[in-house]
Amino acid sequence: MKKISFLNLLFAVQILVIGLVITGILPRLVIPFWVAVLAIYILSVKLEDGVIFFARSIPFFVAIPITANFDSLNTWRILSGLIFLKWAWEKQFWKADWFSTLPCGRTVVWKWVKTHKIGTMLVLLVSIAILSITQAQSYVLAIKRIIYFVNLSLIGIVAYDLLRKSNDFGQRLIKNLSIPVIIVALVGMAQLVSTYFMDIFQFVDFWAGKVELGLFGSAWANIAIKANTWFAYFGNQLSLRMFSLFPDSHSFPIFLLLGLPAVFAIALRKVAGAQNSLKTMFFTRASLLIVFVPIIFLAAILSGTRGIWVAGLGALGVVLGILWLMKKQGAGKGQKNIFKYVASYLAIFFLLFGAAYYIVASDQFQVSKSDAAMFGKRVRSVLDISETSNARRIEIWKASLQSILKHPLLGVGIGNFPVVVGEDLARAKAGSSAHNLYLNIAAEMGVLALLITLWFLWLLIKKIYRNFLTAGDSLSLIYFAAALIFIPWVLIYSLTDVAIFDERAFLLFVITLSLAFGQKKTD
Repeated sequence: MKKISFLNLLFAVQILVIGLVITGILPRLVIPFWVAVLAIYILSVKLEDGVIFFARSIPFFVAIPITANFDSLNTWRILSGLIFLKWAWEKQFWKADWFSTLPCGRTVVWKWVKTHKIGTMLVLLVSIAILSITQAQSYVLAIKRIIYFVNLSLIGIVAYDLLRKSNDFGQRLIKNLSIPVIIVALVGMAQLVSTYFMDIFQFVDFWAGKVELGLFGSAWANIAIKANTWFAYFGNQLSLRMFSLFPDSHSFPIFLLLGLPAVFAIALRKVAGAQNSLKTMFFTRASLLIVFVPIIFLAAILSGTRGIWVAGLGALGVVLGILWLMKKQGAGKGQKNIFKYVASYLAIFFLLFGAAYYIVASDQFQVSKSDAAMFGKRVRSVLDISETSNARRIEIWKASLQSILKHPLLGVGIGNFPVVVGEDLARAKAGSSAHNLYLNIAAEMGVLALLITLWFLWLLIKKIYRNFLTAGDSLSLIYFAAALIFIPWVLIYSLTDVAIFDERAFLLFVITLSLAFGQKKTD
């Protein structure tokens, strides 16, 4: 009988504790004590185990009730800081002779920049963010936003360093990333089932008054009750927009898409052995875990996020582009077959719109629906620029472009986007944004920050492509094949939203970046 590791046991206890808290069975007052337990664990185990536990726990980190007026400090902030400090302690940076290792001279500095492109770009982005504070109406919001992103990035720095040392750690990390993705998709399905047993008031009272309160604190719970994205409205009829354990129905599908490469990797690694024949691959039995792929696809569709649907078509274009590139560069037949096989699963995503039609058309919240075509109406509304949401988004885009032209160098200050559309700065907490990641960056920090970001993302896609071509094991081969599809999918969706900045989605994105850039060449 296989022995259960302490990491797995602690993770199971965490799921139990958090589940009891967010359902109201246990009081939130137990959270500080649980955080203390996790802190002791993080400080006492190997760095590798700490990072693995952190990555696996991303959707299950909860807000800590410190005081009645301050109960939104999330557990991940503390644990990521502890992991980083432990890593720095083991590295003993304070003993390093920094002055002797600093590059001197124009030529030497330029060579250093060329060999540290990623680090240079990140340093530049942080520097621009700091400079943009000078343009901000609220220095506090700007500084808090910088701290937020630095805090989010700490786990990526540690993971990157560990990945550069060991390919085995990379495989272990990929396997563990699949766990939270599968769990939150299943919770989303349970949430869907709950709509058939609760009326709208019971649903909001439970999911906002208990679950969201336990996960994110009272500030967000109040926002969720007053104005949320949990429902699709058509006159007096409404349908659930699945959000699972996330604050909204936008960050939820981003998390699913970013995590899908890991699910594909562990489900299809056996199939990779038959890569010399595409036909053989289709007749090779995959792991039973492959059943979670359509479940995750359906959950993403039922989030009702139209940008995700449209970006799926963009992902098809990416697939065609990569196949053309592989043919042009003479990539191996086995690699092309692997990519074609993984890409073929996109057909399931589009076929599942048929199932979603009947789910959305069904009676939810104990109210009969007179119009069974409401899902079709929502799909068609993607192209309707007069539709309220679309019209407002276009207005915001125009205002963002005007602001960029007016403040091209440093924007209006990071974290100060409400200024662009003439809203109260308090709206920053409720998610006021450009509804376009790239416009948002340019509006807040200027055009140079946008150009650096685009270059960074271009290098990311190139690195994932190289990792796929040079992968030395089946797990990494499948992971990066899928990442070539789903990461561009998220980046295309970001043309219509900035939900990737949500803490849970961004933490997974940061770890995905570390997996891509930390992968060592095997050729």
